[in-house]
Amino acid sequence: MRELKLTIKKYIPEKIWISLIKIYNFIKLRDLYNLYLIKRAPGRHRKALEIVRKKENIKVAFFLTHESVWKYDMLFDLMLQHGKFEPVIFVCPIVNFGFKNMLFEMNKSFEAFKKKGYNIIKTYDNETGEYLDIKKTFSPDIIFFTNPYETLQDYRFYIKQFPKTLTCYVPYSIPTVNYEFTYNLDFHNLVWKIFSETEIHHKMASEKQRNKGINRILTDYPGFDLLLNKRPKEVWKNKNPVLKKIIWTPHHLMNELSKVSNFLEYYDFFLELAINYKDKLQIAFNPHPLLRVKLENDPNWGKEKTDNYFNKWVNLENGQFGDGYYIDLFLTSDALIHDSGTFMAEYLITGKPSLFMVRDESVMNYWNAFGEKTLAVHYQSRNKKQVVDFIENVVLKENDPMKEERNAFVKNTLLPKNNLTASENILNYLESQIF
Repeated sequence: MRELKLTIKKYIPEKIWISLIKIYNFIKLRDLYNLYLIKRAPGRHRKALEIVRKKENIKVAFFLTHESVWKYDMLFDLMLQHGKFEPVIFVCPIVNFGFKNMLFEMNKSFEAFKKKGYNIIKTYDNETGEYLDIKKTFSPDIIFFTNPYETLQDYRFYIKQFPKTLTCYVPYSIPTVNYEFTYNLDFHNLVWKIFSETEIHHKMASEKQRNKGINRILTDYPGFDLLLNKRPKEVWKNKNPVLKKIIWTPHHLMNELSKVSNFLEYYDFFLELAINYKDKLQIAFNPHPLLRVKLENDPNWGKEKTDNYFNKWVNLENGQFGDGYYIDLFLTSDALIHDSGTFMAEYLITGKPSLFMVRDESVMNYWNAFGEKTLAVHYQSRNKKQVVDFIENVVLKENDPMKEERNAFVKNTLLPKNNLTASENILNYLESQIF
């Protein structure tokens, strides 16, 4: 559809083209086309599955965007060991913040995964300016997506380009908010299988997703697998064993949607904390990956001010900047301070205390049933004094009255129930369907 529109546009005067677009939007042809794709999806997937079942080896493409949303470490390794799966990672272009940011994020993810020894391929060639045609060069039987948003990634790598391929998705974070985009985008209804995180999410999708969640399989959450099984590396800059280790991870939503991010009110405060507690603490500034690019494009910040601020964390004796992979950081820390629904459940797996910073009481209206239960086992702050109280009492004095309640929630709601990892559950399901 997109290619057709681009072809037509070449031969039509601009005024006529704009009129056609207005008519196209008015009669909601896009919505009708999406409904058509969703209705056809189950039948196309059945045919794709029949074809795949006849193959000896299965080509699996993992579409990576940001390094921090990657939840497939263990699943990828299991496929490598399996013998019948041929997994490859493709770094896909992120286009929602311009071409320069696209190249930056693509190179950043490529180098990080190359360093880890992954089989990884860029989908954009800097020298030729050409995009990789994955259908021709790799011809995947299965595609795993890391992000569901159509406007975030280049259209060539969005799910609508692969209607006859078995497509899969693991949410890049466990949804804690009651927003429809977390479970009912066109993407969620087009994908072959979504691997659900908890029974709460599975039930929610069956009630609210357009296709009633018929494409969801409850497997538990692969994002927990490494937190439960990995032997962590030491990633803290300051090696002084006396210092407690705190992660501060502000969200990027400063001025839009829920406005959940406390960054603009607290960015100087956390630097002051690091300085004032230099003999007791070290702090890792580990922001959402979109925060930096948003600050660089903010008229009150800009690139120079943003670089200066981030460099302060890099240069602090008892501070550091984390801009991607966070598993080792979580496992070796003592506490988390954040305002991000993304990390709300994942950090609980470590068993360590977490403080959620409430910017405005309106934020408390956004949670879904899972978010409410998760927030209930968090410490909360609404001002700077309460942040200091958390550091003084819970972190430094190790007075953690919520520990027992927190661990019970992890055991009863988050941990896998069948003594297998979520990645093993996903692989077992694929085996049952294909082999």
